[in-house]
Formats: sequence, C-alpha cells, structure tokens
Amino acid sequence: MADVQEDPPAGEDDNDSDGDEEGRLFVWMEEQLETEGSETFELDAPAERSGHVAVVDGNVMYVWGGYKNAQTHGFFDLYLPRNEIWTYNMESGVWKKHVAGGNLHTSMSGSCGVCVDGILYLFGGHHARGNTNRIYRLSLRATTLVWEEMKELKGLPPSSKDKLGCWVHRNRLVFFGGYGYAPQGSHRGTFEYDESSSLGYDSPGRGWNNHIHVLDLETLTWSQPITHGNTPSPRAAHACATVGNRGYVFGGRFKMHRLNDLYYIDLDTWEWHEMSVPQLGPVGRSWHSFTPVSSDHIFLFGGFTTERETLSDAWLYCVSKNEWRPFKHNHTESPRLWHTACSGPDGEVFVFGGCANNLLSHRRAVLVCSCLEKLVFRLTKVVTGFKLLSY
Repeated sequence: MADVQEDPPAGEDDNDSDGDEEGRLFVWMEEQLETEGSETFELDAPAERSGHVAVVDGNVMYVWGGYKNAQTHGFFDLYLPRNEIWTYNMESGVWKKHVAGGNLHTSMSGSCGVCVDGILYLFGGHHARGNTNRIYRLSLRATTLVWEEMKELKGLPPSSKDKLGCWVHRNRLVFFGGYGYAPQGSHRGTFEYDESSSLGYDSPGRGWNNHIHVLDLETLTWSQPITHGNTPSPRAAHACATVGNRGYVFGGRFKMHRLNDLYYIDLDTWEWHEMSVPQLGPVGRSWHSFTPVSSDHIFLFGGFTTERETLSDAWLYCVSKNEWRPFKHNHTESPRLWHTACSGPDGEVFVFGGCANNLLSHRRAVLVCSCLEKLVFRLTKVVTGFKLLSY
C-alpha cells in the first residue's frame, strides 16, 4: 500500500502522547509468526497495556496490540507481540490466549480496530519506526486465526497515522482524524503540522488532521466524500460512536488543547452537525472511550485533560434529547486513559487496560459498567451499578 513512511529506529520514539510530547524509548517484542494459528494457555490473563485494540463478536471480547512500560525506569518500553490475540468471555469471565498466523508486519499501538460480521479490520497505528497506513483483516470465527494484509485496494488510501476513530455504516468503514504524517496526494480536509514533532531528529514531522476516508468492503475501494456543514477541527485521540446512520465524535486533542466538543456526521448525506455541550457537562479530554449502549445512549468514560489529569468520571449521553447525565459509580479512584471499552450483549460496558497517570501506570483490570435496559413502549435506560472485575 502506498504512503507508508518510517521514522528513526527504536529508541527515538515519542508515542506517549495524543500528539507528540515527551520522548520515550520503545522496542519490539519480536516473535516468529506461525503459518497457522494455534492456542496456548501460558498465562491466565493478558499483560497490562495501553493503546491496544478491543472489539466484540457475540459474547467474546478480542484484544490485540498496544504496549506496556518497561519494569525499570529508563529502559525500553515494549510493544506487545503482534501474533498474540486474547479473548475474554463476557459470560464466564475467562481469558484465553491465541496465536495468529499471517502477514501482520509489526507490533503497534494506536491502531484503529473494528469488527464487521465476525471480521476484525485493523488500520494504521504506530510502530517502533513510525506510522503506517496498512490495513489488515482477521476472521475471528475461523478455525485458525490468520492475519491478511489487504493489498489490492483501489482509490487513494488515508495517510499514515494513529489515534484515529472509525464508524461503520452500510458495509463501509469510515475513518476520521488522527495524528501522523502529512498526506501524499490530494486529500480533502485539513492537516495541521505539530511543530514540535520534528525537533531533534531527521523526521518528516507529524500533525493532526480531520480527514474522512471511506473503505467500501464490497468494492474494496477507498474514497473521500464531499462533506457539508460545520466541520470539526483536526484532532487525535478522540472517540467515535455509531448510532444508526450517525457517526458521533467527542473530544480529542488539537495542538495544546483537549476538547469537549460533540459532533455527528450523517453517514448517508455526509452533513456535519455540531451539538451543544452544557457548561456542567464533561470536560475536555483525549484518550477516553465513547461506547454506544443502546439505540439512544452513548457511554463516556475516562480520558486525559489539558491540565494533564487522568479522569475516572462517566457520563451517559442521550442522542434523542442531546442530554448529558453524570453516571455515578464506585470506582472514582480507578482513572483510565488510552483504555478500550466494549459493549456486551447484556448492556454492559467492559473497560480494559489503559493507564492511571499519563501512560506511566498501565492497568490490567476489567471494569464492567452495568446499563440494564427496561423495554416498555419506548427505550428507558436504567443504570444499576458499576463493578470492577479483577483477576
């Protein structure tokens, strides 16, 4: 695939930020990829991590990638093995480790993952030598797990980036925003250089964008729609949620600011709409999660503020009323950023991984937020609790 650029080798990476702020040291955890997937049970739970991918198929959550801190300060941080997939059964609470084969080239963090009809699509990310715009797929229901790079795609692909968002609509993957290299070719939208990203190294520099790229899974073609309305600013480490034919995006970082704005785009007409956020609503943040829990509600949890505070607050957003409601829970002392959050089949939201303090303290507990539905003639959302699963 075109437009793949690389930065200097491991040891000169700075991927601890929703932009690029403080230098960090990374190294790959290299392993031999097997030609066929197999299953092992060496550990009873995955390693702590941030910047990973988590998706749900049925009652199973699949976790891939990310990185963890070195055990000793000043040593290399570690990208998690690229051939390792962890599954979490939402009913039994049991983790299993799987080893996938195929041609996934490298371990990464900040990739964008989404599950469509039992297939995990993985786009972009950051590895020890820079950003990528490769896209892969993995059939989660196959007897053996095998990664496949999607090489024979038509159209202009997105630029190499990480920390982007995605919506799914009508068998199309719709990617928005992110942080990475300047686009090569004619891309609709805005790219803003991060002036600090190229200081000190022979690097092409990176920045934020508000590009929309659509991958049609039937024609295997990339395209960029012509959008209308009030377009959001470029951003990265935002969170996206699909509700019906609307693609919602909340927050994210642009330059030195972490935002608390809310937009949705009509995925049929490509018109943007900005929604008001009340003064007493959620504060600006990046690296949060924004998870649909019904056809009318989206669950917001955690994140990182402009003041560098890691958050543990939770909110329930009502789509039809454009209304934010604080969600009370018993784990305000468990802040998270750059975690994942997945909605289960019983209305629960499973929050896994992330950090408690500016990516310096990873987490491996699974938070479960119970959002039980009571169906009458209209949807009524009843929140009954928030519990912590640990192992």
